[in-house]
Amino acid sequence: MAGKKKNNPAGSTNTYRGDVLRVLGALKVATTDQIQRIGAPHLTFRHADKPTPSKRKQVRTASHTAALSDMRHHGLSENGGSAGMGDRLRNLTPKGLQAASYELNRPAGEMGSTARGAGSSGASHPMAVNETVIAMLRPKPNMARLTKDPAHVQAAAQAAVDSPDGIGTIASYWTEVPLPATGTWNAPGKGGAQADRVLTAPQDGVPLLFIEVDNCHETAEELADKLEKYARFFRRKVKDTDGRERPMWRTRWTAPEGQYETPHPPVLLVFNRIGERDPDLTVPRLQELTRHLWQGERQRGDHYLYDRKIPIIAVGLNQLRQHGPAGKVFARFGRSGPQTLLEAIDNARLEAAEAREAEEAKARAAAYQAAEREARRPVCTGCGMKFTDARWQAVQPKDWGAPKESHPHLCDTCKAGAVVSPAAVTQEHQKPVRG
Repeated sequence: MAGKKKNNPAGSTNTYRGDVLRVLGALKVATTDQIQRIGAPHLTFRHADKPTPSKRKQVRTASHTAALSDMRHHGLSENGGSAGMGDRLRNLTPKGLQAASYELNRPAGEMGSTARGAGSSGASHPMAVNETVIAMLRPKPNMARLTKDPAHVQAAAQAAVDSPDGIGTIASYWTEVPLPATGTWNAPGKGGAQADRVLTAPQDGVPLLFIEVDNCHETAEELADKLEKYARFFRRKVKDTDGRERPMWRTRWTAPEGQYETPHPPVLLVFNRIGERDPDLTVPRLQELTRHLWQGERQRGDHYLYDRKIPIIAVGLNQLRQHGPAGKVFARFGRSGPQTLLEAIDNARLEAAEAREAEEAKARAAAYQAAEREARRPVCTGCGMKFTDARWQAVQPKDWGAPKESHPHLCDTCKAGAVVSPAAVTQEHQKPVRG
């Protein structure tokens, strides 16, 4: 015990240190409150009965606070200033990023920077981006960790478990991802952008999503300029490892290619209403400024093709927190009415048109095969009637040694007559037809 106490004087466990490494490895900078809500959401319900919000936060974050203390002791984490509400910011050291790369199963070269200095100005933007990730994740409490808690605690946690799922895990989110219009991934040139977050969760129907968070400080023109940089990056092509030229983004991420359209990856704009700009005014102006980037081409059948267009989607952070990705709170540019996130990034009308076309093609193929089969159907040499399916099957070649069909060119009726009186049948068929 003495040795363990020396190694981890705050008494933290591997579980909570793992939470810290995964969350800070993905988000780069976060508060202990955010680490706990992502890594161990069951603690939120266990300590919900404390009298004040500050007391509740203190007890539910105590385990991760201890983990951070021990990690500082080992040179893995450090304090990074304070957030706007006074919460202390935490980030990893280079040694901590190396450890986090194992927890997240990512190459160390893709872990990004240590985010030192992020708290010098309150880190309002990183905090909003983190809150966006939490709202997208909708972390579910582990009910196995609450088996000894009171019934009302378990009931509240179960309600959260039963609510609509979020998208991905913390390892599905990437930060500090350059989108170079010139230069390379490791040395991007001028004219590119850097995504606030990149989400890759194909298991949840989101192969690739770029997330931009605005604290309502930027004008529509400034946001449009950022989206133009996205478009430059999406259009850029480079040679892949097989020598073929592909869009640069496809050399890093995988996304399906459509049969009739190959849109660019979607961009989600999340508006956090803390600045002086009103998103209800910014978004309509932004739609007009970027129409050439997102507007589809209308096809017959009342659907659109978005080939080489960017699906641009807007949502408010408060709405995202309340309803999550499954809520109908997402507005895709060019569409009327709110949708879920999966609906917004999809092209349901095209899929319906493709399904109809596939059914029609299937019906045409079946009709052609039926007509071709009818053309091959045998005709009775006696009466000229087509064979029934049963008679056709009966005259098919048999296995070796099986008895052969006695009258393979006659229908059942003519065969019966031929068996009873072959001469009469022959004579009957030879009679001239009277007009």
